[in-house]
Amino acid sequence: MKLSTWKIGLLAISLFQITNSVANKVDAADTPSERTIVLVAGETAKVDDMGHHDYLAGCKCLEALLRQTPGVNVIQVSEGWPSDEQVFDKAHSIVFYTDGGGKQAFLTKPERVANLQKLADKGVGIVMIHQAVDFPETHVTEGKRWLGGVYRTRVSGRGHWDSTHVDFPKHPITHGVVPWKINDGWLNGIEFVEDRTRITPLVWSGKEYAGSRAGLDNDIVAWAYERPDGGKSFSFTGLDAHSAWSLPGMRRLMLNGVLWTAGKEIPTDAAPCEIDEDKLLAMQTPREPKPKPAKAKKK
Repeated sequence: MKLSTWKIGLLAISLFQITNSVANKVDAADTPSERTIVLVAGETAKVDDMGHHDYLAGCKCLEALLRQTPGVNVIQVSEGWPSDEQVFDKAHSIVFYTDGGGKQAFLTKPERVANLQKLADKGVGIVMIHQAVDFPETHVTEGKRWLGGVYRTRVSGRGHWDSTHVDFPKHPITHGVVPWKINDGWLNGIEFVEDRTRITPLVWSGKEYAGSRAGLDNDIVAWAYERPDGGKSFSFTGLDAHSAWSLPGMRRLMLNGVLWTAGKEIPTDAAPCEIDEDKLLAMQTPREPKPKPAKAKKK
């Protein structure tokens, strides 16, 4: 039986579509998967010391570091929460660098809390930096669910002290992390979930023993959390000042932590994280200086 010309043409088109579809699947399997990371900077105070709690500048620095890794897309959000929440739709990880104690914009409305929970349920990575881990009592349950541990008022500790970090446990987040010394603003005494098997402490710092030392639970200031929902979270309570980004060990820890939560494979020889010092300084948000306290009048 002979096929008509138009039937032969349809058959040829169908075969082409099938072949092209298979080829596309093969190409997709061979191509490293893209990862989209949303950086959410909390509101940066207009009156303050340069670099202090400069969440916007910190997110700019993180973007510059992340873009050095192929296959990473970055979306910047300022003022604590996006005006259009659709920016979260394709996110593989969301980073919050913001004030805490209930000032986190993602806690100010019930629908925002619910939205973040939906994203967590989907397995989206969550990163919280510095005071973002400070949860008010009304949201401690959500905080532990998202991060594995939170700072609690009158339970946890905080302060500024010198700290030396030389020992790091074996984990993808610590690949290539080199030692550093710093005087930072720390939050420690973190209250963790009862089941600690999913938590990996990464950095320790305390007033009595100012440095990295495994086993001191009260001094944990950075940790990874493999959530029961399948997602990954990373928290770091330092980075009080923008100048901390100048430390290679600090930068690499933060970069690795974000990439890990996004499901990006971190090479054992470490992902690139170079940045020019002048460029880093230029990222800082212009501030009005704090008014100097008035001198006491002599009697």
